[in-house]
Amino acid sequence: MTRRLADVAAYAKVSEATVSRVLNGKAGVSKATQQAVLTALDVLGYERPTQLRGQRARLVGLVLPELQNPIFPAFAEVVADALSRRGITPVLCTRTAAGVTEAAYVDMLLEQQVSGIIFFGGQYHEAGADHRHYHLLTERGLPVVLINAAYEDLGFPRVSVDDGHAIEQALAHLESLGHERIGIVLGPTDHVPSIRKDQAYRRVRGEHEALVEHTMFSIQGGVAAANRLIKRDVTAVICASDMLALGVIRQAHRGGLGVPRDLSVVGFDDSALMMCTDPPLTTVRQPIAAMGQAAVAQLLSQVGGSQVSSEELLFEPELVVRASTAPAAPVRAAFAVSR
Repeated sequence: MTRRLADVAAYAKVSEATVSRVLNGKAGVSKATQQAVLTALDVLGYERPTQLRGQRARLVGLVLPELQNPIFPAFAEVVADALSRRGITPVLCTRTAAGVTEAAYVDMLLEQQVSGIIFFGGQYHEAGADHRHYHLLTERGLPVVLINAAYEDLGFPRVSVDDGHAIEQALAHLESLGHERIGIVLGPTDHVPSIRKDQAYRRVRGEHEALVEHTMFSIQGGVAAANRLIKRDVTAVICASDMLALGVIRQAHRGGLGVPRDLSVVGFDDSALMMCTDPPLTTVRQPIAAMGQAAVAQLLSQVGGSQVSSEELLFEPELVVRASTAPAAPVRAAFAVSR
C-alpha cells in the first residue's frame, strides 16, 4: 500500500496524504486533483477502491511505430492536445527495438480499459503483417481510428492523406521545371500508402517510363535507393517520406552531385526542420493538424455511441516548394558509384 501511494503521488504530482484522501473519499480535495489521482491509478495499473470504480478516467491509446521520424511526434502532439482539451488522457505507445509489439500494446491498453485507440503508421499498412490484434478489437467493439491507408478494410474509420494527389502535385512541379527522368523512392512493396503512390506515378508517367525503387523508411534506405536511381540518370527524385529524401540528398552529395543543381529532390510529410536542411527541402505536406483533429472527432463519436462510417476520409496534401528543386540540368556524365 505504501509503495502504491508513493507511485501514484509521484505520477500525479501530489502528496501521499492527498492520494490517501482521494482513495478514502475524504472531503477537501479539488475535482482536478481527484481526477489526476484516479488517472494515475489507471495508467499505473492499480485497482481503484470499490467506491471509485464507476469513475474510471477516460483513457485513449495512441499507437505509433516509432519516434525517430519527426512526423510521428508531431502527430502525437496534435492528437494529445485535442484529447486533453476534452478531458481525456492519451496513453502513448511506441514500438521499440527491444521487442514491444503493436499486439502487446493492444493487450496492455485493453487491460487498462481504454475508451478507444488511434493508430498512426501501424501494421494495418502492411500486407504481410499479423492483423489478429485488429480483429480482436473488432470483437471487443472498442472504438478505433486508423490514420492513413490500410491494407484491407478492417471496418474501422480511416483518416488518410490523398497519396495519389500528392504524387501528382510533385510530378507536375518537376515536369514544369523540365525534368523528364523522374524517379520515385517508395517504402516496401506491401506498404499500402506506397502502393497508392506507385499507382499514381505510373498513371501519370506510364509503365515504360517507370523509375521506381522500394526500400525501408529510413535515411539509409534513401541512400541505397538513390545509388540505384542515379545510375539510371534520373534528374529528379520523389520520395515517400522526408527521411528518404534526406538519404537521397546525402548520396547525391557523396557522389559529387549538387542538389538541386544536378538532382532535384522532393520529400513527403513536411516534417519539422525540413526548411532548415541543406538545401531546404521541397516536400508534400500532410495536413497533420486537420487529420489528427478529425481522427479524435471520429473516435469520440464512437465512444459516445454514434455510428461512424468506415469509408475513408481523404485529406488534401499541399506541395511546399523550397530550394531542393530547380530546372533540369543538361544531361550529365554517368554517375560513379560511391562508397
